[in-house]
Amino acid sequence: MSLISTLQWSSTITNPAAKQRVAQQIAQKVKDGDVLGVGSGSTVYMALFAIAERIKAEGLNILAIPTSLEITMFCAKLGIPLTTLFEHTPHWLFDGADEVDPNNWLIKGRGGAMFKEKLLIRSSPLNYIIVDDSKLVLKLGTNFPVPVEVYPQALLHVEEELKKVGAIDIKLRPAKGKDGPIVTENNNLILDCYFDDINDSLEQDIKAITGVIESGLFIGYDLQILTAENN
Repeated sequence: MSLISTLQWSSTITNPAAKQRVAQQIAQKVKDGDVLGVGSGSTVYMALFAIAERIKAEGLNILAIPTSLEITMFCAKLGIPLTTLFEHTPHWLFDGADEVDPNNWLIKGRGGAMFKEKLLIRSSPLNYIIVDDSKLVLKLGTNFPVPVEVYPQALLHVEEELKKVGAIDIKLRPAKGKDGPIVTENNNLILDCYFDDINDSLEQDIKAITGVIESGLFIGYDLQILTAENN
């Protein structure tokens, strides 16, 4: 038995019944021949199981472009073939979110994969964001900070520039299970930033800072939000 075959989700899945319902909604959208952008998070993880069941039952031929190493390994475990943006453009994408406001603006990146997530969303003509109702907020920043991926040697410069665009508190995200900070799959660091107000220009203001690779703000994107409410 291989390490991949015994792989399990790394943390407790909250609201599993609601996430299972929205995972089934996504699985039913898959068609033979689809190239799927596959985001990150526990709801996406559950959707992969539902998609894998359809592949086995119906003999569907699909390809997946994952946003993270973790999801790549789960695709391998479930027998979902992989491809890359070098070879294919996704027909559509599904991903989770940490917060969704009434404008369909998002905060993403609690898993640290916001650069690849944003790249895939920009590459896909159709994007589904799948959440349970605990992720719906009236104002972004209610429950989570804005993550910012930073080139390590730019850390102090970026910190000062983030303060200029309104960050009131900035924390270097620590790792779990290792000493020191989180290091992303791109070998960068993550700053978790708190703002009193997240306006429609903040995503671009952050991205304009030299040394910033990407932020977890998604403002003004064409997204379809699929929400499973708890019973």
